[in-house]
Amino acid sequence: MKVFSASQAVSPAIERTRRYLFHPFEMSTYLKLATVACISEGFTVNLSYTTSHQVISSVGADGHFHLSDEMIAILVLGVVAFIALGIILFYLVACLRFVFFHCLVYQTTEIRPAWNRHRSQAIRFFNAGLIVWIFYALISAAIVSPFAVNSYRLFHSAGTDSQVDSSSLLPLFLPLFFIVPILALIAFVVDVVLHDFVLPHMALEDASFGAAWKAARTHIAARKGSFVAYCFLRAVLPVAALFALLIVVGTPLLIIFGVLAASASGFLDMLEDTTPLGMVFHVLFQILFVVIGLGIGVLVEFGLGGPVATWVRNYALLYYGGRYKVLGDVLSQPATSSPVADAEPETA
Repeated sequence: MKVFSASQAVSPAIERTRRYLFHPFEMSTYLKLATVACISEGFTVNLSYTTSHQVISSVGADGHFHLSDEMIAILVLGVVAFIALGIILFYLVACLRFVFFHCLVYQTTEIRPAWNRHRSQAIRFFNAGLIVWIFYALISAAIVSPFAVNSYRLFHSAGTDSQVDSSSLLPLFLPLFFIVPILALIAFVVDVVLHDFVLPHMALEDASFGAAWKAARTHIAARKGSFVAYCFLRAVLPVAALFALLIVVGTPLLIIFGVLAASASGFLDMLEDTTPLGMVFHVLFQILFVVIGLGIGVLVEFGLGGPVATWVRNYALLYYGGRYKVLGDVLSQPATSSPVADAEPETA
């Protein structure tokens, strides 16, 4: 397979994405693949929420939090539930990354066979990735915690008047303007290494995480400059593409959503009724319109983000395929057969 530089792989990845998603085009298949692509590449739906007034009211006049035992128990349970949900989502993303990798490498649209084939590799990848990110979180917390402790001491010493000398805030928070971007950059590079370079070895050769990391590290060390250029384009180009989509598609979507919102508002005004039954119907229709709006929003986000997410994965495949022979050989073959068909059937 041809060895592409970081810039040379951009155009072939666009062409490969076009053929995979739109030639031929089927809406149901497109939405399925776009959803898998967005989830596996980290495209998420942003939902806003407001802070509960009960939590705010727990702040006393002296500026300290006064939490009851029940509130502390609820907060602890909430944190545990949040961590558990995060682990479940992390496992789902790990599995879908193997699934989408398989689909793009072999140009197939079947999700379930790829999921079954790569389940064991996904579990190993999930376990190792969890350790890596826990270690990263501990290191980040150790770096940031001194600033948090100093901030707490500063505001605590201010007393009830809450007067804090602004000159003392600058030296306290200024280092964070450099530390936080560096930590974010490290997180991005770690994710690229795991997803783009380690995962292919585990998926194609059933390699252990350690063996896959060793092989990927060898390829990266051999071409450090190219790797830096790749990471730069890998970060910048998807953002630029999404920004371009926002400019091209954003205005028509704003008009459409504006018309729909005005229509929904007018319809709800027609249902204004002070009777109990009228109020029930009013609330039910409000909930219905919110659910419909969220569904349309998710559909639009996945529909628009799908091609960008698919291009990101094709870009990674073509770049690394020229440096990793096993991947390059598979990508060079005609998209006629998938090893899923040769996989052993699962026993009941």
